[in-house]
Amino acid sequence: MNKSVMAAALMALGMAATSGTLLADNHGEQAKVEMEKCSGIVKAGMNECGANGHACAGQAKEDNTAGEWIKMPKGTCEKITGGVVLSEDKKAM
Repeated sequence: MNKSVMAAALMALGMAATSGTLLADNHGEQAKVEMEKCSGIVKAGMNECGANGHACAGQAKEDNTAGEWIKMPKGTCEKITGGVVLSEDKKAM
């Protein structure tokens, strides 16, 4: 799978989880998905929040920069090569 397709798939997964449509329980009700900050895998312009000298989402200048992060379903980040989970109390680098 090429990098563009992989990036699109990861973003789709993240957006689905964030919107709460990823999981449902046995009664059709949406289950709350635990999320965590994942850095080191973000494509340029796809970050979620300020880091590395800028204050806004979507301003990452390079791919896979340490400190640039996106929220992903808990446990997903560790499975991606280069993914580093940022603790909630740790500020982005």
